[in-house]
Amino acid sequence: MERRLAAILAADVVGYSRLMGVDEAGTLERLKSLRRELVQPKITEHKGRIVKLMGDGLLAEFPSVVEAVQCAADIQQSMIGRETDLAEELRIRLRIGVNLGDIIVEGSDIYGDGVNVAARLEGLAEPGGICISGPAFDTVEGKLDLAFEDIGPQQVKNIAKPVRAHRLTPSRLQEGTPNNLAQQLALPDRPSIAVLAFTNMSDDQEQEHLSDGISEDIITALSKIPKLFVIARNSTFTYKGRAVDVKQVGREQGVHYVLEGSVRRGGKRLRITAQLIDATTGDHVWAQRYDRVVQDVFALQDEITREVTSALQVELTDGEQARLWASGTQNFEAWEIVIQIPELIYSHRRENTLMGRRLAEQALQLDEHYAAAWTWLGWSHYEEVFNGWSEAPEESMKLAMDAVARSRSIDDSNQDTLALLVFIHLSLRDYGRAIEFSERAMTLGPNNSFVAGVAANVALYSNRPKDMVVLLKKAMRLCPIYPAWYVGDLAWAYLLMDRLEDAIAIAQEAIRLDPDYIYTYIVLAVAYAELGREQTARAVAENILRIEPKYSLRTFAESQPFRDAEVLDRHIEGLRKAGLPE
Repeated sequence: MERRLAAILAADVVGYSRLMGVDEAGTLERLKSLRRELVQPKITEHKGRIVKLMGDGLLAEFPSVVEAVQCAADIQQSMIGRETDLAEELRIRLRIGVNLGDIIVEGSDIYGDGVNVAARLEGLAEPGGICISGPAFDTVEGKLDLAFEDIGPQQVKNIAKPVRAHRLTPSRLQEGTPNNLAQQLALPDRPSIAVLAFTNMSDDQEQEHLSDGISEDIITALSKIPKLFVIARNSTFTYKGRAVDVKQVGREQGVHYVLEGSVRRGGKRLRITAQLIDATTGDHVWAQRYDRVVQDVFALQDEITREVTSALQVELTDGEQARLWASGTQNFEAWEIVIQIPELIYSHRRENTLMGRRLAEQALQLDEHYAAAWTWLGWSHYEEVFNGWSEAPEESMKLAMDAVARSRSIDDSNQDTLALLVFIHLSLRDYGRAIEFSERAMTLGPNNSFVAGVAANVALYSNRPKDMVVLLKKAMRLCPIYPAWYVGDLAWAYLLMDRLEDAIAIAQEAIRLDPDYIYTYIVLAVAYAELGREQTARAVAENILRIEPKYSLRTFAESQPFRDAEVLDRHIEGLRKAGLPE
């Protein structure tokens, strides 16, 4: 008997018996046409498969709950325009339920509570609407931006525990268009902006780092302004390399304005164009072209940021201006090196971390007073401690602390430096200082999704899972196309709240986003072990050792700074049941 986690879609025809009584032959023919022309193509498009047809209903399985919910919305949106030549009471209308849960597989058929819950949710949906389970909603929230209504726990037939449910009504679907399934994110109560990756117009593709770095520095500067709402680089850079409609960007990121531009480098000269667009109308708010020497890149970034802020009619205090125009280095070559490091460090891969360290050391040879370079050097040493890679963790921690001290002596307001200090003090079990640095980073970086994620980690190790959820939801709103570790940490929060099935469902989605993020497998293994499914837990634990062959219970215990001993013991016991070596 095979078991697996899957997204299940259940659908049926509203008032099928009545329709058959009025026109049996016509209803059957229209239902066959509906399945052939709409339902089957949509399920295939979203990587699903029809498990079985059941008279007026069907059951389909998907590897991703995001695809399943989007497929359901696709189908219901398209149904709005069908059969308009018939009286309302004669039109075929569907109810759809979607669940993310455990299923039993026998041949091509599937069974189990995961299937049963999907069927019950379908019954809770309005005609033409969709109803999804709590685990499904937690996974798709912020990703598809559909405006679901929380209808609370529902007691349904043959299911022992109440089922958390969220409903999407037909009226919500009608507000969209067939090609835009997602309900637009609500615009923030302050000027909101997404900065796209500036296009590299140079013949040399090696200049890609230059155009990316300029974009990132503008995002960083804008994100320091509390009066703005600024989308994270990780989210906006997903559009890189493809033509996009700024209105689409505005809808998907939930912002009023979009900044785009291009960079062309020829020898020692730079040409930069930038334009600020109202994403709700497509109108240009501001545009400018700059022709400067390469060494003027820092002044150029400041000037663009200042012009954008002015165009958004945002007035800055003296303190905000001081932080905004502070420059990390005037050495162009050192800056070009450092802008390559964050992506390497945040990958949480050992080989990338070591490469990031080498780059930081090269930058410091060019400018030993470059605070950001010292910070990234410190991060590279800390990552070895946190991930259990270092053979001399005390020495690695000292190197991290020395590097961050050098960085703070130059610039004590860098958010990445403060984030590193948070993790260092967590590892030292100094939770008070960790919270202090976290709160300061949140104040200085009100739009920094990474800082919100760091604060969620403080809540994790302090055993405050409800706070984790709030902070991770904030991080996801600032970065709507978010990284896997946000989702993995959300699963961790549900594990700590003893919502094991929810933790499993969300962890599975995190794995889909990144199959090599080790901590998602740790959450998954513990959850399965606590549910008594040790065979599945052992299969999950094999992935931990696939990613880190030397990982052990001791590695986990020494590297994970849980404040409460019983929380650490709980994880150790779960991982032991999953077969992780001592």
